[in-house]
Amino acid sequence: MTSEVPQSSKTTGRSRTATRVLAASLALTATTFGVAGCDSAAAGTLEGSRLELPVRGGTAVVDTASLAVNARTAGGRKLVLSGPAGGGLGKPGPVTRTARGARWSYPDKGLEVSAGSERGRLRIRLRADRDGSVSWPVTGTDRAASALQLPRGEGLDVPVRDAFWNGGAEKGGLDGSTVDVSEGLSLPLWGYSMGGGKGGSGGGAGVSYLTPTDIGTSLRLASTGGRLRTTAAHAFDAGADTRDYEVSFALTDGNPVAPAADYRSYLAQRGQLGSLRRKIRQNPANGKLLGAFHAYVWGDARTASGVGRLKQLGVDRMWLGYDAGPDPMNAAAVRAAKKAGYLVGPYDTFANGQDPKSADSPTSVWPGRVYPDFCIRKADGSPEGGFGDRGCYLSSRAFERAEPRKHYLADRTRSMVANGADSYFLDVDATGVLFRDHGKGHEMTKADDRAMRLARMRRLSKNLVLGSESAQAWANQVVAYDHGSGTVDADGLWKLERDKKTWGGYFPAKAPGAFFKPVTLPAELATAMYDPKYRVPLYETALHGSLVNAERWELSYEKLPEQKTTRALLAMLYNTPLNYVLDGPALEKKGPEMAALQKYFSPLHRAAGTERLTSFRWLTGDRSVQRTVFGDGTLTVTANFGSRAHEGLPGGCVDAKLRTDDKPRRLCPARPQG
Repeated sequence: MTSEVPQSSKTTGRSRTATRVLAASLALTATTFGVAGCDSAAAGTLEGSRLELPVRGGTAVVDTASLAVNARTAGGRKLVLSGPAGGGLGKPGPVTRTARGARWSYPDKGLEVSAGSERGRLRIRLRADRDGSVSWPVTGTDRAASALQLPRGEGLDVPVRDAFWNGGAEKGGLDGSTVDVSEGLSLPLWGYSMGGGKGGSGGGAGVSYLTPTDIGTSLRLASTGGRLRTTAAHAFDAGADTRDYEVSFALTDGNPVAPAADYRSYLAQRGQLGSLRRKIRQNPANGKLLGAFHAYVWGDARTASGVGRLKQLGVDRMWLGYDAGPDPMNAAAVRAAKKAGYLVGPYDTFANGQDPKSADSPTSVWPGRVYPDFCIRKADGSPEGGFGDRGCYLSSRAFERAEPRKHYLADRTRSMVANGADSYFLDVDATGVLFRDHGKGHEMTKADDRAMRLARMRRLSKNLVLGSESAQAWANQVVAYDHGSGTVDADGLWKLERDKKTWGGYFPAKAPGAFFKPVTLPAELATAMYDPKYRVPLYETALHGSLVNAERWELSYEKLPEQKTTRALLAMLYNTPLNYVLDGPALEKKGPEMAALQKYFSPLHRAAGTERLTSFRWLTGDRSVQRTVFGDGTLTVTANFGSRAHEGLPGGCVDAKLRTDDKPRRLCPARPQG
């Protein structure tokens, strides 16, 4: 396999050293042709407790006594992929050869293990015959490990010795934190780069860890000797149906988005990768997402005249959403939006139920005895508290069982789109917030909850352009867009949002402060969420071209004035839309700037929104200049987050070049006013 050739002949020697190149060949070859050649000798060799298995790019070595995993690259380099399982496993049983590798047991822990080569990866599966847990794999222990890749929202690449990230969560760092893989990560993976050249170049080696059994799996991060290490843990629980645990290891070229490229291949190989092109064929309205910015509209902005004002500004594509309050967009406004070429749809949720006599939102009111009969019940029988502990979370299984007879969900949707809306935003359904339900007659595991949500989202997506909150990878085939996975999660954000004096509340009704009030992020939070030297497009590498991804709705482009330039550059670099909130005054004051940004974005996204992200790299040692490529050169974007010009590109500016362009298109977003 060959590495990608740098596109600019002007690249300096220093820049080459600081560049990591995405192994595009890995994704393309695995997806298009499979990885024959690796499986033909998949059984490997066994000597004592040392099981050697062929993987793409080298050989993996599993110690059957401890589950330590090492590797030898094709170039002869030795890597530590995992230390021994934490706490020990006891004496292993005999090892039996299989067609792809071997299997053995750890009787003291009640574990059966199989290890083998599959499509170029090392795949290890554990099955427990009793409840318990295992702490494994133990990763980042190789002294050459230089950076950790973590898909918190869009994605982070964290140098393992970075002082900020080695700090505790109270200061924005990662030390001492534990992440639920199924809930706290947008993709069920993490990765490491091995090396440490200038700019953290990775030295051309890395490892990807995929955990398909994400439910019941967590990832603990700890600073050890000033270096970030990670240990996965899996809880084996028969009642939760998590007695199986699987981890796939892949050798990579050390590029920071290589783990996500590996995961995209994994999904494609299993028929689990959605396609925006296919979604557009099935429902042509999905095509209106291409080139569109997103905005929740309030007050006069949600009227026909407000839509007309957007069109007058030159905005050719928009997704317009509105809350489920007493004053939704009326039929005339919806007709005006659709005539303008915009998508339009309501906010809704099937997850919350409250007493109809005292409910504070119409989306929490359901007919009959949906509340309280459909409430998710904890093991002690108490209800699972709903949004903001109001009412309860409602069971997706209870709805699915009732739907053929009662049509609660179909009736709700029909009433919500009676104004002609062609899109729908379904809160919570695609997130990782899953529940085990002990309620009589609608018992379910978290996996069941996920399956039920997928079923109802699939029904909705047949006729509506469907979106949801912070879509997890498992929802990529059913949603066309999401609001949230473009945001890097940080614990401090939720604490800040709860401070209504600083963040703003839900009044006035036509322009709630929670959406419209500008906020200055604390320095640590700004670093954790938006410092471009740590940001990498993991989510886009995995899912660009499958769905359209944006930031959270409460983090509109105008909400964080000091991050405007950075966020605009990130959006263009990742080929993702900006998200706004608009009322009448905001439309007049901020509309022209929004229209200018959308005019720049629209042709780029129309051309590349259905393409995969095929390359990401840093062009300078300080990571301030970054480049992406979409498709087979369909679009190349270079963003300069720094203050100095780089090869003619000023700081704070972005150049984008379509394959058909004679020269790049330049955008220099207005810097925030002090």
